[in-house]
Amino acid sequence: MENLLVAIRVVAPLFLMLLVGVLLKRLGMIAEITEKQMNRMVFRCFLPLLLFYNIYTTSLENSFDPLLLTFSIIAVLAMVILSFVLVLATEKENSRRGVMIQAMFRSNFVLFGLPVTVSLFGQQAAGIASLVIAVVVPMFNILSVIVLEIFRGGNIQPIKILRGIITNPLVIASAIGLLFLFTGLRLPYSCEKAVADLSAVATPLAFVVLGASFHFSDTRKYRRQLTIGLLGKLVLMPALFLPIAALIGIQGPQMAVVMAMLASPTAVSSYTMAQQMDGDAPLAGQLVVFGTLFSILTVFLWVFALKQAAII
Repeated sequence: MENLLVAIRVVAPLFLMLLVGVLLKRLGMIAEITEKQMNRMVFRCFLPLLLFYNIYTTSLENSFDPLLLTFSIIAVLAMVILSFVLVLATEKENSRRGVMIQAMFRSNFVLFGLPVTVSLFGQQAAGIASLVIAVVVPMFNILSVIVLEIFRGGNIQPIKILRGIITNPLVIASAIGLLFLFTGLRLPYSCEKAVADLSAVATPLAFVVLGASFHFSDTRKYRRQLTIGLLGKLVLMPALFLPIAALIGIQGPQMAVVMAMLASPTAVSSYTMAQQMDGDAPLAGQLVVFGTLFSILTVFLWVFALKQAAII
């Protein structure tokens, strides 16, 4: 029950932010043009600041675990390949393919997974999780750009894909964050404080904009895609990779980090990225909203199963 309450405490504020967006749209306070402008602002300014700051503030001391990092990198790459195979076999429309693949491997690790990990093992797990985040989150963003560029339309052009990756604000922010992290460079206090304050805007604003753009009438339209995407993200991927992690000796706080990475719902920034890169944004929004909702149950079940097996 405690683990379920923890998951609810993490998810409930996110849903309240979504509801604020829905309400503001219904009251006419957010017009269609405003929604698009806000989405662009979130994607190009606030989310990159959040990503940079999370990496920038990561502590490397007592957090470096080669086995955990190696497994996390390999697992993310394997999830992308499995998602490609599954989606190509079940979906024909390119704008939906990119969105579905992204939804299956890209976790809301920072906003959902980290609080769950810390709630299970306290601050001793925070450093471990933060270092994995510093490596995995840039991977999520780079791989998402590649996937969405591939299915953007027309012939696949490697130069165009590379340009899309290099110029993506989230990828740039990740690279700068890693540069600061590994070189030990620090921002002046006033700049660091400004970045911290601005990055705090990213999550609430991203969820409010998502809520404003959410159309409940789309649910039936995307029923098959939602079923495939949500089962792939919340059930299939954890079911495949958690046993592998246990077999190679990952347990305790490290296993909690792996569970959070694998079982967290799709990142809210996936909706913003899909909209900015010509993906099926309504489908991306549906996957985020329903993934966050159902993850209350699925994360609880994964935590319960791992506790029963004495792995965490």
